[in-house]
Amino acid sequence: MNDHFDDIDHRNNHVKRLEKLAAERRQILALEGRQALDAILDHPQPNALIHSFAEEDLVFLIHDIGPEDALDLISMASDRQWEYILDIESWEKDRINLNAVTQWMDLMLKADPQRFVRWAATEKPDLVEYFLFHSIEVVVREHDQDPSDFGDGFITYDDVFYYRIPEEKYAPDAKTGFKEQHQALLTRMMDLMANMDHVFFQQTLLRAANVIPAESEEEAFRLRNFRLEEKGFVPFHEAVGVFQPISIDHLKKRKKVIAEQPEADTFVPAPINHASMMGEESIFSQALSKITNFNVLQQLQTEFAGVCNQLIAAEQKPVHSRDELKTIVKKACGSISIGLESLLLNNNIDANILTDEYIKTYPLIDLFRTGYGEIVNLRQQAKTWQKSSWFSENKLSLSFWGERLVGVIGGLLINRPKFYDNNQTGDLYREFETMADIERTRSILAEAMAYDNLLSAMAIHGDDFSTDRFITCENLLMTLWARHCIGLSPKLTPIPVTLFRPFFTDLWEPEKTPPAIKDSKKTDFLQWLSSESGLAKNEISQNLGHALELLFEEIADDYGDIRPEDLDPRFVAIFLLAI
Repeated sequence: MNDHFDDIDHRNNHVKRLEKLAAERRQILALEGRQALDAILDHPQPNALIHSFAEEDLVFLIHDIGPEDALDLISMASDRQWEYILDIESWEKDRINLNAVTQWMDLMLKADPQRFVRWAATEKPDLVEYFLFHSIEVVVREHDQDPSDFGDGFITYDDVFYYRIPEEKYAPDAKTGFKEQHQALLTRMMDLMANMDHVFFQQTLLRAANVIPAESEEEAFRLRNFRLEEKGFVPFHEAVGVFQPISIDHLKKRKKVIAEQPEADTFVPAPINHASMMGEESIFSQALSKITNFNVLQQLQTEFAGVCNQLIAAEQKPVHSRDELKTIVKKACGSISIGLESLLLNNNIDANILTDEYIKTYPLIDLFRTGYGEIVNLRQQAKTWQKSSWFSENKLSLSFWGERLVGVIGGLLINRPKFYDNNQTGDLYREFETMADIERTRSILAEAMAYDNLLSAMAIHGDDFSTDRFITCENLLMTLWARHCIGLSPKLTPIPVTLFRPFFTDLWEPEKTPPAIKDSKKTDFLQWLSSESGLAKNEISQNLGHALELLFEEIADDYGDIRPEDLDPRFVAIFLLAI
């Protein structure tokens, strides 16, 4: 019995220590780079604190501080963290980036020379040999050979193994200072390796001279993928699966297991940056905020970081700063939130009820794919419509749909669709974040499709358009209607302003503030659309009523205060007037 209570006390104390460490890391990561460094160095146990950082968080912190200024952090990092740094920083897709290898090996050598050489020799010999193969030329002197036969520039520690750094190893466009950095790194590494274990040094040089680079790189890539897979950094062909939609029914068949209590004396730090960048407004972040069990929260934060990392692998764009990470976090958080909303709607449950249970029940990657599926379905609808649309048949550009519609349609048609925010939150485009974003986009796409259907029924041909004027869906319809009302031919040519002024005068309700267009004119416009297209008025109203009302409101806002005699054709966009 006492042993049972001792186990409970031990587990509780373990959890409290983890919670305290997590709180300290969270406070440090909220600071600016230099302040974070000072806080770590002032900590009673800085090494233990650094070792408690998730590898992802540590790399971002090093970049925030500046790698050259973060040597103290690099020196305190664990072997596991060093290996992660090289795995993340030293590759471009499936190729080793030797410039990056040089940079990070140089930093580690400066941070702790003896430790780095021991670690590289025992833990990363293949990488060291690959690096040396591409950096130096090795010659083994026979007993009867004269070293002068080798040429200039060779260095030896034992009169047997000679090496030099050939000039041809450097690209003509190498960055300023790279050659000096590379040579200094090699010289220091060679000195330390030769002094540490000369036999091992000789073996390393011999193996480096006989590296088969393609095989060595392929094997290094395989091992790197194996190490990073648990963090979500899977190979590209697997990573892109994150964008493959799954249905709600499929989602419900795939559940996960979350441990309520941690295993005794185990510690896998959860990344903090990813969750801290979500904000507090999304459904997913609100669901996380309901989780009170520390161990469950840590597992969910780690799982979310894995989703973000898989997105990084799928996008194949290096992420080195927290600003770059924030873009990925918003995409992941947005689609997971949409997936949660879809699940709530499918189960007829009000928003935010059971969301904490859902994120504990279903894999976050599946919730992402469910939410992203809503976006993909919209994109597919837009692509299908575009192929057979009236505006495509008439070889019109997307700009034909005008400022209000073109942004939404354009955002849908790109490879990774974006929500057109029109600078409401500071960006023209952003990630989809809620079902409201989906519904707003779907509504505007339906409006464009309804306009397109109307135009296709009106027997209007793009060949008849004036090539020297900017034609949009709205000024096309308004100009043709105005020409009809004035009694001109049904041809899309600019209207003489003298003929347009009486029509313009008759648009407005007399002495009304703010200015408003007569209801009778709106009715006339609807009747004209019906007669020209052959579509019933109620059908047009049902599909385009709101859009047409917005159009007349825009005309009232832009031109309601202009007197007819002050009309300047150069500044009238909604009607095509002769200049």
